[in-house]
Amino acid sequence: MDHSLSLHAAPSVSSFLPSAVKNSQGPYVLTPPNSPSNFTFTRRRLLRTGFTSTAFNNRKIPSVKASAGASHCDFSSLNAPFEPRSAPGKFLSSVLQNQRQFFHFAAADELKQLAADRDAAVARMFLSSDSDEACLHRRIAHVKEHDCQAAVEDVIYMLIIYKFSEIRVPLVPKLSRCIYNGRLEIWPSKDWELESIHSVEVLEMVKEHVSTVIGLRANSSVTDNWATTEIQRLQVGRVYAASILYGYFLKSASSRHQLERCLSLAHQEHPNYRNSLQFPDLLPCGFKSLVFGRVSDIKSVSSGQVPGRREKNLEELRCYVMGFDPDTLQRCAKLKSKEAISLIEKHSCALFGDEQTGMLESGEVIRTSFSSLKRLVLEAVAFGSFLWDIEEYVDTVYKLKDN
Repeated sequence: MDHSLSLHAAPSVSSFLPSAVKNSQGPYVLTPPNSPSNFTFTRRRLLRTGFTSTAFNNRKIPSVKASAGASHCDFSSLNAPFEPRSAPGKFLSSVLQNQRQFFHFAAADELKQLAADRDAAVARMFLSSDSDEACLHRRIAHVKEHDCQAAVEDVIYMLIIYKFSEIRVPLVPKLSRCIYNGRLEIWPSKDWELESIHSVEVLEMVKEHVSTVIGLRANSSVTDNWATTEIQRLQVGRVYAASILYGYFLKSASSRHQLERCLSLAHQEHPNYRNSLQFPDLLPCGFKSLVFGRVSDIKSVSSGQVPGRREKNLEELRCYVMGFDPDTLQRCAKLKSKEAISLIEKHSCALFGDEQTGMLESGEVIRTSFSSLKRLVLEAVAFGSFLWDIEEYVDTVYKLKDN
């Protein structure tokens, strides 16, 4: 029986709400703007990017060890479970490993070229619609679209890996390489780093999610964290996929919450202003993505706030999410692009599936600690949060397929 991991088989996001509520061919040189003279890429195109100036660090890639009994597997931020297969994905993987400081320039260039290639194929298809070659160009356009979709998924994946490397957290590698005699342990846990990407109020809901799905209290002792439990590998995979969706949902909901709060403050300052349109509808597409991509970076609790105000913020977000009607809940939880759906399935199957087939054996039971389960859940939530941000950015350069 086929036990492949699918998002369609994963629990819905609403069931995990708080209890209280991506080798090019031929050697050629590429030099990005403002780069040192000794910097070269084996790429044909010049880097053309809209990224603003960013401070990059040539930091040593952190490593983590997943151990199981007498065996262990070492992994780094470049040893992710899913390996890019497209030329753009492999290229970005090489850049991230060898010339990390130029990664964003390379990623932006790849996205622009993919968009140009796809649009050119579609344009040729329409131009030849009345010719004898119409069928040929239609087929070429479909193949190009398929290839570009696979490539852009690899680009998104590499951007996510880069985000994890920024907080010095490598993704857990294929579990099939790390389980020995049915035992799995992941060390160090990297809990603090994985929690540091969230605002205070979102973090509280993440902690509630962890407690709900693995049964580990937020204030549990060291003994409780290292206590072992047995769980089916397929079930861990489903919880991981659902946690990615939950992280995506939290990012979407918290961004929406911040926007509405800002709009409410603006209304208080200009009480006579009236407009029947909702704020997001008033924004041009590019600016809308910019706002939605940045608003979550606003700190919810400033250093000058008193504890009472902090508690109020925590309750505000929780109550705000609990007040969602079914339509609003679905809009926040729904993945916006088909590329995102495909990427989550690929990543989850690569992480939990068999080394050769990628399938999961439904009856296989693994023994692990609650600390390792917590690590997997926190990683999944962070993956979903990063995916939301990156999906917003990529869609401004390469139009993704609506889900």
